[in-house]
Amino acid sequence: MNDMRRIQQGAAAATAPDEDVIDLGALLSALWRGKIFIILAMVAAVCIGGMYVYTLATPMYRSTAVVMLNNREEQVVDIGNVIGGLGSDSAVVNTEVEVLKSRILLGKVVDKLNLIEDPEFNAALRERSAMDQMKSMVRNLVRPPSSGTGPSTDSQREGAINALLGALTIKNIPQSLVFQATVETTEREKSALIADTLVDLYILNQLEVKFDATEQATTWLTQRVTDLQVSLEKAEQEVKDFRASTPLVSPEALAGLEVQVKEMRDRIDNTQGAQETARARLENMRGAETPETQTEVTGDLQLQRLLPRIDEPAIAQAFETRFGQLLARTEADITRNDSQLKALQDSLTTLERQIDQQSNDLITLQQLTREAEASRLLYEYFLSRLKETSAQQGVQQADSRILSPAVVPSQPSAPRKSMILAAAALLGLVIGAAFVLIRETRSRAFRNAEQLETTTGYATIGQVPLIQAKRRLDAIAYLKDKPSSAAAEAIRNLRTSVMLSNVDTPPKVIMTCSSLSGEGKTTIALSLSLNFATMGKRVLLIEGDIRRRVFGQYLKTDQKDGIVSIITGERTFDDVVIQDSLLGADVLLGDKGKANAADIFSSERFANLLSDLRNRYDIIIIDTPPVLIVPDARVIAQHVDATVFVVRWDRTQKEQVLGALREFESVGKPVSGLVLNQINPRGMKRYGYGNNYGPYSAYGSKYYLN
Repeated sequence: MNDMRRIQQGAAAATAPDEDVIDLGALLSALWRGKIFIILAMVAAVCIGGMYVYTLATPMYRSTAVVMLNNREEQVVDIGNVIGGLGSDSAVVNTEVEVLKSRILLGKVVDKLNLIEDPEFNAALRERSAMDQMKSMVRNLVRPPSSGTGPSTDSQREGAINALLGALTIKNIPQSLVFQATVETTEREKSALIADTLVDLYILNQLEVKFDATEQATTWLTQRVTDLQVSLEKAEQEVKDFRASTPLVSPEALAGLEVQVKEMRDRIDNTQGAQETARARLENMRGAETPETQTEVTGDLQLQRLLPRIDEPAIAQAFETRFGQLLARTEADITRNDSQLKALQDSLTTLERQIDQQSNDLITLQQLTREAEASRLLYEYFLSRLKETSAQQGVQQADSRILSPAVVPSQPSAPRKSMILAAAALLGLVIGAAFVLIRETRSRAFRNAEQLETTTGYATIGQVPLIQAKRRLDAIAYLKDKPSSAAAEAIRNLRTSVMLSNVDTPPKVIMTCSSLSGEGKTTIALSLSLNFATMGKRVLLIEGDIRRRVFGQYLKTDQKDGIVSIITGERTFDDVVIQDSLLGADVLLGDKGKANAADIFSSERFANLLSDLRNRYDIIIIDTPPVLIVPDARVIAQHVDATVFVVRWDRTQKEQVLGALREFESVGKPVSGLVLNQINPRGMKRYGYGNNYGPYSAYGSKYYLN
């Protein structure tokens, strides 16, 4: 059993990645099965489209005027314009598209053509439909109408502009400077008239903008030239007054003063050096005490001649007199140099002050001169520009020109009948296909064994076709009377799969179960009992669903006691077991007990009963209640050898099956295999599986006698 479980899980794991792959064949099959819905949807869509095209739609007429940006504007004179010509880049092109759709320009069109009096552009002039009247009544109930008599002229004009904007299409031809202004209305002549008027006003608007800009520029330049003239005269007068109020100042004179200052500083430096030398010499002379030292310090030739005869009194007196003269002369030189140095420093200070003053005056003069020159240049430029601008008036050219005026259309542009009908058919096809696919994807039931195995991970050990019978006993009688039918062969295959689920130890106690009631588990239990009995096996069928107890109704017996009476000890097995002639097997009915059903099957007496019955019968089949409703099946599963889980074809939901299987796994007793029950052969063919699967395939007719 564990080996089979591992094989099942491996198969599920191997097929799991295929879930992400779109099966194109299955998709086309689903669409083919729903072809009736798709055809009906297409027919309905085409009928609705035809009703709209031929009955409801209003014919619309489209007219186009073509305009080109003039990127090679003629220049009568080589004078720069106040507003230059337009460029040719994408930004300029997109800007002109928006200008053509501007509300100001469209407002001029509305005013010139008096579109406010046209019902097509003024909703207030149209006849109100029943739907509009109903909406108005509801709106008045929610919000009482204002006291005004109706919409104002401004609001009507804005509404007309909005309507014109909706009827207008501006398109730039790629890689060109050409625009197409297309207007679509309910009248031929009106469309052409509006398109021509729009482009005429667009070109006229360009000229008006240039004229206005030139006039404004001329007025502004005139005022500016006057102001600049006054400023120039004032600046020139300031230069003149400054020259008159200050000594003659020039860069050359200032340079001469700077030369004098340099020479004066050199003389001061030389004088200071000589003064320091004289002071040092005086100090040395005053510090000399001997005649030799005095002679050496002074370096005087006369003293040098007198020094050898210094011992003579007369010579000594002459030496001393000469040294005193030299000392007095040195002191006098120092005093004279101090006076000269002070005079030089005073002169330097005077010169520096004079240079500073003249530098400031020169800077002021140069600044005033530059300001006057700048005022003159600015005045001359604006005066020249004023003359150029004045000369431009009357020679302005528009930036665009009309390439092709609008032509009155001969055929309506809308509605386009063929396109609308084709689109309606395509829409119906899409809606029908979407409905079919949504219905297909929302189906959570199982339609073949592969889906069941892939979803659950368990092997499908049986596929039982639907038996057309109103009662279960009629179905059993059919299986007994038609042993070579497809249904009988399917039960026989199921029996074989159950017995081979464990080759070493074939199961003796087999339990049938399902997620919910009505999936055919009881019929499967009865059919297996019949099949085993026809093999000569000793078979016991136990009604494990003691809550409903329906076996008595099917077998038409008056027996009231059953398995509960045996477990409680009130009756013996031989007293309550019955032999059914149709099945050819013994049947142990379920009866009502005081204890809960799950507690009864959890008791040791039930386990002992099954142990005793294993010795008396070859096969024991237990029919249990639904797994998702009561826990009885999980309790009984602890005592059986094989669990057959029944899934009803195209009905039992995936979540229900998975939930029931998890219930068994939670108690450590996974099911032995799954049975896809009540398969409708016609339904299988409708879903595209009719020629590929066993008892409901086209090949089965060669083997089955139904």
